[in-house]
Amino acid sequence: MTILAISGLIRPLLEPRLPEGVDVRWFMSAEEAREAVADAEIGWFDMNDKEAMAETLRAAKKLRWLNSIYAGLDFMPMDVLIERGITVTNGAGINALTIAEYVVMGMLTTAKGYRDVVRAQDRHEWLLDSPGKRELAGSKALLLGYGAIGQLIKPRLEAFEVDVTVVRRSSGEGVLTPDEWRGKLGEFDWVILAVPATPETDGMIGVDELSAMKPDAVLVNIARGAVVDQPALEEALREKRIGGAFLDVTTPEPLPPEHPLWALDNAHVTMHLSGRAQDKMFQRSAQRFLDNLDCYLRGEPVAPVFDPRRGY
Repeated sequence: MTILAISGLIRPLLEPRLPEGVDVRWFMSAEEAREAVADAEIGWFDMNDKEAMAETLRAAKKLRWLNSIYAGLDFMPMDVLIERGITVTNGAGINALTIAEYVVMGMLTTAKGYRDVVRAQDRHEWLLDSPGKRELAGSKALLLGYGAIGQLIKPRLEAFEVDVTVVRRSSGEGVLTPDEWRGKLGEFDWVILAVPATPETDGMIGVDELSAMKPDAVLVNIARGAVVDQPALEEALREKRIGGAFLDVTTPEPLPPEHPLWALDNAHVTMHLSGRAQDKMFQRSAQRFLDNLDCYLRGEPVAPVFDPRRGY
C-alpha cells in the first residue's frame, strides 16, 4: 500500500479519481500535515505558510516524491531534498498562460497610461488626450528566461509586432547568450524578467544594468523580487533614469504600506497576482498530479522534475 499525504483543500478534485492501492492521509492544518507525512512515500503539502511547508518536509523521513503547485521552491530546504534523494515535481507551466497574459496586460497598461485613465474615471473626469502614447508595434523587448512562461510570452508579444530577443545558453537568431545581453541593454524598450530564483539570478538587474537601459525603457518583473536590486530600481525610477517598472513581484511580499514604491507614478505594483488571475490552476494541477501518480505507480518517470541543485 502506497501512503500519500495530501492537503485536504485539493481533496474534492482528487479523491473520486485516485487509483486503487493507495492510502491517503488528508490534512487541513500544519500540525496535521506533520503527522500525516510521517509514513508517507508521496507528499503534496502546499501551504501559504512556507516555513510550515519546510518543517513538514523535514518531518517526512520516508518521502520519495514531493509534488507542489509552486513553480519556485527556493523557500524549501534544498539540502534535505538532495540528501534524501527526493524526486520533486513542481508547478512549472501550470500558470504560464495567465502570467504570459499578465505581461502583455502590463505592457499595454504602461504604454497607454491606462492607470491614469482609470483614475480619471474615478474622478468622473473626461480626458481630452491619452495619458500614454506608446505603441507596442515596432518596439523591442529583451526576454530573460525562456522556460514555460517565457515561451508563451514571446509569441503573444510577436502578435503585437514586438521584436522579441530571448536570452538563453544556446545561440541562434533572435537570441543573446548569458554573456552577451548586458552589452545590448541599451537597444531595448522593454526588459522582461521571467527567470527562476537561483543564486545566479539573484540581483541580476542592479545599478549597472539599470544605467545601461534606455531612458524610456520599462522593466517588467514577473520572476522574483530578488532578481532586482530594489533600492537601485527605486532610485532609478525616482530620478526617472528609466521609463518605468511593472512589478508583479517585490521584496518583501507583501510590500509594506509605507514602502516608497507605492508612491512612484512610474512604478506599477500588482501584488504577485499574475498567477492568480485565472480559475483553472487547481484543475490543471490535479490532473497533472493524477497523471504523474499513474506514472509513478508504474515505475515510469514523472514530470516536470525540479532540480534542487540548480534551484529550478
